[in-house]
Amino acid sequence: MTNNKQLITGTTKLLGVIGYPVKHSLSPVMHNAVLAQLGLDYVYLPFPIEPQNLSIAIQGFGAINVEGFSVTIPHKQAILPLLSEIEPIAQAVGAVNTVSRKDNKWVGTNTDVEGFLAPLQATYNQDWSQKVVVILGNGGAARAVVAGCTQLGFAEIHVVGRNIQNLQQFRSSWDNSPLAVDIHIHTWDSLPKLIAQANLLVNTTPIGMHPNIGESPLSLEDMAKLPPTAIAYDLIYIPKPTKFLQQAQHVGAIAIDGLEMLVQQGAAALKIWLQQQTIPVDVMGQALRAKLGINS
Repeated sequence: MTNNKQLITGTTKLLGVIGYPVKHSLSPVMHNAVLAQLGLDYVYLPFPIEPQNLSIAIQGFGAINVEGFSVTIPHKQAILPLLSEIEPIAQAVGAVNTVSRKDNKWVGTNTDVEGFLAPLQATYNQDWSQKVVVILGNGGAARAVVAGCTQLGFAEIHVVGRNIQNLQQFRSSWDNSPLAVDIHIHTWDSLPKLIAQANLLVNTTPIGMHPNIGESPLSLEDMAKLPPTAIAYDLIYIPKPTKFLQQAQHVGAIAIDGLEMLVQQGAAALKIWLQQQTIPVDVMGQALRAKLGINS
């Protein structure tokens, strides 16, 4: 295996992640592991950028020839007007998580959709056109899931939230989307009936995230209505498994956690930046699991 001690020199190319705060980001761990494995003269750095400094920071990145960067909270939407070009999938989602340099211009895309889809397509690839997905939450993460499920051709896409006004805004925000999105919105009290129909149940809410690891968006009684052949997918990856996925496994459902999505969206970004199709995804996963102290 390649020595993963990277030597930074005057020729080292820069990649990174922008956010605020960003010091807890796991992206440098997995990206630098891959760059070292491939023996490339790159380094991936965390850049804490406060919202009021976003515009000048992006100009500065151009001035010092940053090759590309990831975008995390709170910049995924605010960065849109600062880019020269936005790929259709990012337009559809309404958020950018990956930016690359092309012809001295910044180009934004969204690899969260590809990251979300990867484990579904790799392991459970099937005809989704007769299937029903129920998505818990209607925030930014839910947008990538809706776009992904639309691409897979789900027969029905149901989005569940707490606030009917927010849900209505979420639905209307897709009206001019390049994707032909058709979603049904529901408040939380509709969950028992919806879960019984779900072939795929996705948690996009932060409920169950550290430090509230004993929480789940669903009661065990509601989760018990999930068909045993269904897939439960939690975008949260700490703890592993989450309470939500423990409940799903208890009723016999298939469980997918957010670690795979994190790895796959990162791998998709590296393909763009490095302009190569083969990325050692397993190295990224191993680096993350080692960092998080996860054995499986």
